[in-house]
Amino acid sequence: MASSDFDVLLDMGFDKERAEMAVKKTGGLQGALEWLEKNQEKTLDEIKLANETDSSIEPDALKPGEVARSLVCNECGKKFRSQAQAEFHASKTEHVDFAESTEEIAPLTEEEKKAKLEELRLKLAEKKAGLSVEEKETQKRNEAIRRKSTKETQDLKEDLQKKEQMKQAAAKRREKQEELAAKERIRAKIKADQEERRLRAEKEKAEREGRAPPEPSAFTEPALAPAAPGTVTSKPASAYTETRLRLQTSSGTIQKSFSVEETLDHVAASIESEKGVEVNSFTQNFPKKVFQRGVDFGQTLKQAGLVPSAALIVK
Repeated sequence: MASSDFDVLLDMGFDKERAEMAVKKTGGLQGALEWLEKNQEKTLDEIKLANETDSSIEPDALKPGEVARSLVCNECGKKFRSQAQAEFHASKTEHVDFAESTEEIAPLTEEEKKAKLEELRLKLAEKKAGLSVEEKETQKRNEAIRRKSTKETQDLKEDLQKKEQMKQAAAKRREKQEELAAKERIRAKIKADQEERRLRAEKEKAEREGRAPPEPSAFTEPALAPAAPGTVTSKPASAYTETRLRLQTSSGTIQKSFSVEETLDHVAASIESEKGVEVNSFTQNFPKKVFQRGVDFGQTLKQAGLVPSAALIVK
């Protein structure tokens, strides 16, 4: 079979190995097409096994008076109309075992060749179409799996974001409540200090004038007033063993609890260890107080009046 016939088979879409096998087993385009059509449902392994089995079977010898009308290859079973075709087949396949046959091989007409080619093209197109449909279905399944995976991942991310937002909102609310409570305690302390100074001034005045000192007002004894239903009375500062400090530094805010017996020097060392900054003073806005290193840092938090909580600016 000429190389151009092999190219024709490849152009028609046949597998290279099958086309090559058809070339080795036949001596023309007609035979190659017939062989491919005959074996299109078989796998290459099945074809190779069949060839090994057929090669061991030899055709019957010519009887007396019979005339050889064709040649047959005992190795692959292919029949040829002429000696030239058999020799060409031998040169392509390296088959050497041939025998004569009385069977006459009628050549295909041009119309039959065209019909055979068209039939093979249609079968090949149907096969490709079937594969194309299967590939499309596979792509659809893969796309559905990908979309489901993407949606699950997105839902998980959104759920985590919602939880984180809720957590942050709760932390902000708690921080705001603590700030309001701290401000309320500061206002109460300022009022108590003002009342204490007023009473002290009146007492000193009464002593100078030689009369009895005035009685303390109800404001100085808030613990004696009955508590409203559902409210919790605050403990005196001496009852606390810990205090909560809100420390505002140049690099951010720190909220920590300390023992009331810890010194301001201990608080400064804690900030320096955590933030890596040197602390020289603490400033309290309400009431206004400044605690300087080397002067006030030996005081305990209880002595400094920073119980049960306080807000300090760190410098």
